[in-house]
Amino acid sequence: MKILGIGNAIVDVLCKVDDDFLVKNSLTKSTMKLIDEDEFKTLLSLLSIEETVSGGSVANSIVGLSQLGNNVGFIGKVNDDNLGQKYEDGLKKEKVNYLYNKKKEPIPTGSCLILITPDSERTMCTYLGTAGRINDQDIDESIIKNSEITFLEGYLWDEGEPKKAFDKAITNSNKVAMSLSDLFCVERHREHFVELAKNKLDIIFANEQEITSLIDANSFGEIVTFSKQIKKNVVITRGDKGALSILNNELIECEAQKNLNIKDLTGAGDLFAAGYLHGIINNLSIKECLFKGTELSSQIIQKIGARI
Repeated sequence: MKILGIGNAIVDVLCKVDDDFLVKNSLTKSTMKLIDEDEFKTLLSLLSIEETVSGGSVANSIVGLSQLGNNVGFIGKVNDDNLGQKYEDGLKKEKVNYLYNKKKEPIPTGSCLILITPDSERTMCTYLGTAGRINDQDIDESIIKNSEITFLEGYLWDEGEPKKAFDKAITNSNKVAMSLSDLFCVERHREHFVELAKNKLDIIFANEQEITSLIDANSFGEIVTFSKQIKKNVVITRGDKGALSILNNELIECEAQKNLNIKDLTGAGDLFAAGYLHGIINNLSIKECLFKGTELSSQIIQKIGARI
């Protein structure tokens, strides 16, 4: 298998809201907030659902890679309930090898309310459910060893059981890529993420905000210096400023596509990672990897949801 993704298996519930809804419910635009089951049910009762999709950050990337014709798989924990079955069916429909055997759990399958405001920004409220209980027993090391790249998400990193799963995956991987996932996620786990970036990861995906926070940078120059020092492939997306890759002391840039009809920024980073990793496993140049990532992210933000 080319790439194995391991991440939170979350059913995305897409809803359109106005800015006032965010204010009334004390939500910070463009961030991800972890909520409990009661808060999830309360918010859901106030919303009109546009669509439900088998989501989660890495899962979105893995589906994108599958749509490009790559042999890929995904491990993410769901319950043997209605949403869990929908999740599995959704990935299999996209020709992704779903490599977790679901069973009855005391906690429901995880869900994420994706609230899309008129400016196309998305604000996420995530009830992790059983996704947040993934552990080392859920990870089959033989599958990891038989994959060229293991792709992980920062969202998965938590002390306790998920961390054991994360560590087992990294220990048995041929090559490790990871997305920093979210600004709040970086702030929660900064010390651990810096250690991972320096010592464990081969490819690091981040947007400018996330990597600035990671090293508490005062300028973009500091980010470039740090990236060169750790001698990893650091890939940074910068919105309308485009994207860049730093590898072997070389900085390669790619411009953002212009004149896009932006509808929803859900999945922009996820699909960028899919395009970039597609280039890596198909031996494209770094410039071509950046271009493929930009192409996919440009496609996805012109429609609702994280599926091309």
